[in-house]
Amino acid sequence: MWKVSAAIYRLMSLIFVPFFAFFPIIASFAAKTAESPPPLVLVGIGIAMTIGMPILYAVMGFIMGVIGAWFYNVIAKWIGGIQVEVE
Repeated sequence: MWKVSAAIYRLMSLIFVPFFAFFPIIASFAAKTAESPPPLVLVGIGIAMTIGMPILYAVMGFIMGVIGAWFYNVIAKWIGGIQVEVE
């Protein structure tokens, strides 16, 4: 179950990656103030998010899948789990 959870989270990250990649790039064109980072730093953050988000989402999906499976197994011992009948 946790492998499937990791795969699903990784696929979900592909939906969010374009937004997280382009927001820093768009911010690099915003009005410059004394506190704003250089545009190259913002572009680097966008590239790092593009690479890091799918990996981070897959790892978190794996961890949450393991925790969810553990909770299910603990609760299933108490109440009997899910029973499926197939004809």
